[in-house]
Amino acid sequence: MNDPESLFFPETAARRPLLIAGPCSAETEEQLLTTARALAAVGVGIFRAGVWKPRTKPGGFEGVGARGLAWLARVKAQTGMRTATEVATASHVRAALRAGIDLLWIGARTSANPFAVQEIADALAGTDTPVLVKNPLSPDLELWIGAIERLRNAGLRRIAAVHRGFTTCEATLYRNAPQWSVPIELHRRMPELPLLCDPSHIGGQRELVAPLCQQAMDLGFDGLMIEAHCRPAEAWSDSAQQLTPEALEGVLRGLTIRDRNPENEHLAQLRAEIDRADDELLALLARRMEIARRIGRFKRLHAMPVLQPARYDELLARRASEAVRLRMDPAFIRTLLRAVHGESVRQQLEEDRP
Repeated sequence: MNDPESLFFPETAARRPLLIAGPCSAETEEQLLTTARALAAVGVGIFRAGVWKPRTKPGGFEGVGARGLAWLARVKAQTGMRTATEVATASHVRAALRAGIDLLWIGARTSANPFAVQEIADALAGTDTPVLVKNPLSPDLELWIGAIERLRNAGLRRIAAVHRGFTTCEATLYRNAPQWSVPIELHRRMPELPLLCDPSHIGGQRELVAPLCQQAMDLGFDGLMIEAHCRPAEAWSDSAQQLTPEALEGVLRGLTIRDRNPENEHLAQLRAEIDRADDELLALLARRMEIARRIGRFKRLHAMPVLQPARYDELLARRASEAVRLRMDPAFIRTLLRAVHGESVRQQLEEDRP
């Protein structure tokens, strides 16, 4: 990943992880100032709080609105911290800039809407405001990149991406599935773009924040965006995932920050082994696809259906069980087999076309 110096501010540029912390929502002026003072005491340089809160269903706390911007201004005046808030419309942008907010972020629901992102980009044109773009709710990399490109096309240059996980219908340990492969691919496609992690929204439980922070650091992320509240149990939104400032300090103290560019002979040897294993894996996949094509021709010759659900279900169950024995994640193996099987079916259908 990159040194985020060009994105943020001189007083925070040299730090890794670059840290943004604060409550999910600005609730009262007292709550905001109490939290901010405690976070400043543990070294947080950028204070975040949402004043406009897009909620999944009506009836939830949707933020205090523009009056919360004045509270953020007092946070900055009293603590010296930079301030950050979420924007979803052009009017939000204009109000935040008038209030002197230092950094804006575009949330997951907004980044999925090209019209909304374009409206925000147009409102920010001609400014030098840093903007964070959270990933869309779905793991749609092109949509994420498109939101970033809209801001760039408006002349903005201080942009970073924030990985906050993806909505899933499956029951998992996490509130939002990490799917680390998506932000990793984003970095491959846009290596100059700083990348932050939001472990609060990925985990959904404060107990998961520390291990997720460590995973992000191990993957070379530039920074962290963490929700912290002076009284998390009493928070008006997302209380389960917010830390106290003291707990946040403990998480940061426990992080291991590894060299992002370790080059030595042993690592080179291990990478060579990975390359050889990848070559073998590709050869095996090619062999499997050829066998699948032969099966497809046999089915066509004997007027058999392409898809046979009982056989497919039995294959998935057997391979998932074998994955456990081999100390592999059965969910990963099922995902891999579904992808391979889907490609086999696609090729068979292509061959059936006149």
